[in-house]
Amino acid sequence: MRSGALVPWTEVNDWACRACGNCCIGYRVPLKMDEVVSVTNSYGPGVLEYGLGKAYLTLQGIKPTACRLFPFRIHNKPVYKRGDSAAVSFRGQTLYLYLDPECQGIVPGSPSSRFREMVVPEFLAMGMGLQVKQRYTTSKSIHWRPT
Repeated sequence: MRSGALVPWTEVNDWACRACGNCCIGYRVPLKMDEVVSVTNSYGPGVLEYGLGKAYLTLQGIKPTACRLFPFRIHNKPVYKRGDSAAVSFRGQTLYLYLDPECQGIVPGSPSSRFREMVVPEFLAMGMGLQVKQRYTTSKSIHWRPT
């Protein structure tokens, strides 16, 4: 895809994780409090960095919410002042859904039925904190290594 501005979901035909590992390189992943407790209990405090009132994961092999959501970004209002086509309705709430253009798994175009009816709702449910078994929002590869 292109680099730069976030892409509204309505400009994406489909998305699938290619297990390239690029999403794990160069990002400081903010953790929710329950994730901080879980990671600290399992691996000790040495795998976390702290800054700006947040805890960040430095350990591979754990998927915090922010990692499960990548490359999707959910906002309560449009990112762009001019408005855009990122609005999506979920459980009676209007949200704005974007994708990070750096992700290699993005296929540009009009949303396919698979993307609109399976992928997007699964990401929205995860982003809203609902328990979701990831079927469409994770790599299908069992064994992968970053390229």
